[in-house]
Amino acid sequence: VQLVESGGNLIQAGGSLRLSCVGSGFTFDPSSMAWFRQVPGKKREGVSCFNSADDSTWYANSMKGRFTISRGTTDHTTYLQMNNLRPDDTAIYYCVAARGTVADCADYRVFGYWGQGTQVTVSS
Repeated sequence: VQLVESGGNLIQAGGSLRLSCVGSGFTFDPSSMAWFRQVPGKKREGVSCFNSADDSTWYANSMKGRFTISRGTTDHTTYLQMNNLRPDDTAIYYCVAARGTVADCADYRVFGYWGQGTQVTVSS
């Protein structure tokens, strides 16, 4: 399985970015796909999750109303639309995947497949 993110950039506070993740090599379906982020020296943080088994979505509290996760035309493509970005959104954003439904979207340990990450930097 390979996950490739793109769309990270340097942007001013209040701006928007759209991250993309294209997956390949999947030999299982359904799959759950999610986004995590991490600042060097800090814990990984769940951002948003899409559960393929029941089409449900999950967002971390600080992202609700600002971020939107969606699926592409293929099962293993996902997007993260990020609006009203803030300096504390600065991080490396990772696309992740897991087999089937996950019990806890915020638990990075349930996701066995990770992309290389894309840097998002929000300036004040």
